[in-house]
Amino acid sequence: MSTFERYLTLWVALCIVVGVAFGHAFPGVFEVIGSAEIAKVNLPVAALIWLMIVPMLIKIDFAALSKVKEHWRGIGVTLFINWAVKPFSMAALAWFFVGYLFRPYLPAGQIDSYIAGLIILAAAPCTAMVFVWSNLMKGEPHFTLSQVALNDTIMVFAFAPIVGFLLGLSAITVPWATLVISVALYIIVPVIVAQVMRRRLLANGGEAALKKVIDRLQPLSLIALLSTLVLLFGFQGEQILAQPTIIALLAVPILIQVYFNAGVAYLLNRISGEQHCVAGPSALIAASNFFELAVAAAISLFGFQSGAALATVVGVLIEVPVMLTVVWIVNRSKQWYERDQVVQPAAGETR
Repeated sequence: MSTFERYLTLWVALCIVVGVAFGHAFPGVFEVIGSAEIAKVNLPVAALIWLMIVPMLIKIDFAALSKVKEHWRGIGVTLFINWAVKPFSMAALAWFFVGYLFRPYLPAGQIDSYIAGLIILAAAPCTAMVFVWSNLMKGEPHFTLSQVALNDTIMVFAFAPIVGFLLGLSAITVPWATLVISVALYIIVPVIVAQVMRRRLLANGGEAALKKVIDRLQPLSLIALLSTLVLLFGFQGEQILAQPTIIALLAVPILIQVYFNAGVAYLLNRISGEQHCVAGPSALIAASNFFELAVAAAISLFGFQSGAALATVVGVLIEVPVMLTVVWIVNRSKQWYERDQVVQPAAGETR
């Protein structure tokens, strides 16, 4: 993790200040940016989201899917948490905290939108940042790569139905056309573009050329993320200044679901006899979110000034520090994890 990435939360906090200040100083500029859209997709934000997502997707080798069977227990646990637990547990937490417990302290007109944003955030499993978390706890690289590739493949088909289903349960009108466009624009097309670029780079210059391009694009990806946040907070400034406690309140269900999902995944891997080097990244993948996609989808579905967009941005704000604490817990608990544990052989191995 570079110094810039390590202090991502600080840069996000600065973007809040800059965005709010710019929103007050140049409201006309933000109105023009907000109106530049086609089929409810804001073009400046779409360009920035692409700059965020494509460099991350270039890292992913979908050929790694052939290695899924080597760590089938860890893969099974992570898929179970990502697709059968996390979106639904977040929906339950959002309904309880935002829809009930914190309702008196939040703008009445944004309650449903906040819930929608939290659901969208949880329905998108993390991709590229997982490589950072896995590296910090010496995770099994082939497991991490194959799990990320598998998640991205599933996301193409499952993201829209899960979001639509849970938003329907929340009595929120689902703009299906916009949701489908978001999936195509922010998942399918970027995946195709990134994989075409990856194959050409490997064909022309090998791993060295691929790494060189990724290293060059990574800062651009982070700059695009921060630029998007400046725009978001430029539109959200009035609401944030009116009720600064909103961010803290929205962070509560996000924090609970991160630690809950990470803990359940970690324990299930231990019970199944999976190695610690697989259980660690499994817990991290289960806990973290693809916040770039969530931000883009929330903007497309509900707009810049929506509570949904703000809720997904809160996920960005706390992602790095919270995930670093999960890494710390996983590393410090290794001896406990391996104590009296019978590790099951990987597929194709014998003991």
